[in-house]
Amino acid sequence: MTAFHKIVLITCCALFSHLMPAKGTGGAAEQGGANRIIAIGGSITEIIYALGAQDWLVAVDSTSMYPAAALARHPDVGYMRALSAEPVLSVNPDIILALSDAGPPEVLDQLQAAGVKVLTIPDEPSITGVYRKIRYVAGVLEREQRGAALISSIEQEYRDLANVLSRAKRKPDVLFLLSFGRGAPLAAGSATSAHGMISLAGGNNVMAGVSGYKAITPEAVIAAAPEIVVVLQRTFALYGDKEKLFALPELATTPAAKEGRLSVFDGLYLIGFGPRTVGAIRDLAAEFHPDLFTNRTFTSAQ
Repeated sequence: MTAFHKIVLITCCALFSHLMPAKGTGGAAEQGGANRIIAIGGSITEIIYALGAQDWLVAVDSTSMYPAAALARHPDVGYMRALSAEPVLSVNPDIILALSDAGPPEVLDQLQAAGVKVLTIPDEPSITGVYRKIRYVAGVLEREQRGAALISSIEQEYRDLANVLSRAKRKPDVLFLLSFGRGAPLAAGSATSAHGMISLAGGNNVMAGVSGYKAITPEAVIAAAPEIVVVLQRTFALYGDKEKLFALPELATTPAAKEGRLSVFDGLYLIGFGPRTVGAIRDLAAEFHPDLFTNRTFTSAQ
């Protein structure tokens, strides 16, 4: 190659580099039209689908179970709190949108060092937290208008629900069990998604005096005297029916067992805090206050 040809090649490369948009910290357009996204966290995947941007997804994590197409159409890079760099990098992503408790942190550092933009989103268990998630994701995807419309729809739905719940005469005592039957039961205290849902649905969390998900003794369950027990479907599946679960010594003498008040929900739906959250609050509230709700979209295990 002559010196002249070398100069031409260098000039062309520099010109091409100048014309290509650089990656930044703003929306997708600012990042060179980046459209290879991995969603880490079921609620993030739901939001991306709700915004009509699912074609940008190149992979999701194992908690992205709704809509069903998410895991059917896209590779699963593993559980959000136990990620490894290799499966993530194998799909060549531009951006990772992850809930703030995704990790481990050293893997996220590896991914950023490899040139992948990792954006973490707070997972606040509240209606306001849902709005913030939607607004953040919509901003990254430059779907601000669709995000605002989605938030507006949820706000109206929540106002209507709050009007109904304002007529509740009392708050029933509720115990949420994250796991049961394998070691000590794990109950939801304050600062948990389950606590947030119980409060929003007009219930009183009997374990609000502790923080986080904590192991509790049979004596503590009996002393709490819950009127309603809430479990996730995977926990209920260990027993198969309500009678077997309420026959356990820890629950047998509780008011909930005597009245047969057990509520069983899908985990992502109930405590995911995504676009379907108001529907989940309504369905849980219907369990707490059946007199206030005549049209129900969920039937708990009987």
